[in-house]
Amino acid sequence: MGKQAELIRGKKPASRTATGRWKLEEAKARFSEVVRHAREEGPQRVTVRGRDAVVVMSVEEFDRLAPQKPRAPFVAFMESLHLEELDLEREMDRGRDVEL
Repeated sequence: MGKQAELIRGKKPASRTATGRWKLEEAKARFSEVVRHAREEGPQRVTVRGRDAVVVMSVEEFDRLAPQKPRAPFVAFMESLHLEELDLEREMDRGRDVEL
């Protein structure tokens, strides 16, 4: 629907640019439209005071970009050390005899 048709029907035209950018006020007022565009056309940027603030995207796009399985922070840290060559096997030491 064109801007003229929207004005005739009493609807305020959306202030979305061709690049998928929305002013926050318009994105709030027309959230279902933002979601529809995100699903059909791709990620939609929402601006606050003229600067990009957030992106609304389809769940399929998010799943494609996000890691498949979140790793526990400690596991991720240990894996980042690249210690594959470190020998971590223990000897069968049974301790020592102590006289009491």
